[in-house]
Amino acid sequence: MSVEIYRPIGTDKQTPHIQDELYIIITGTGDFINNGERTPFGPGDVLFVAAGIEHRFENFTADFATWVVFYGPNGGEGVGA
Repeated sequence: MSVEIYRPIGTDKQTPHIQDELYIIITGTGDFINNGERTPFGPGDVLFVAAGIEHRFENFTADFATWVVFYGPNGGEGVGA
């Protein structure tokens, strides 16, 4: 498991990751795109992304910051299930 703060500037250019993820929004608002589905977010929201899934933040405010927690085996918790 690893934990970090993520603060994209202008555009979120991330690509899918090899582990499952949790985002815990610290500040700011915007839209979260997860596997093609758009969800508005704000402080205190928790967002889950399965390993290997396309996702990004859009239309976020300049103060946007989030904790991101990467956890579980490579390929996600569903591997071998």
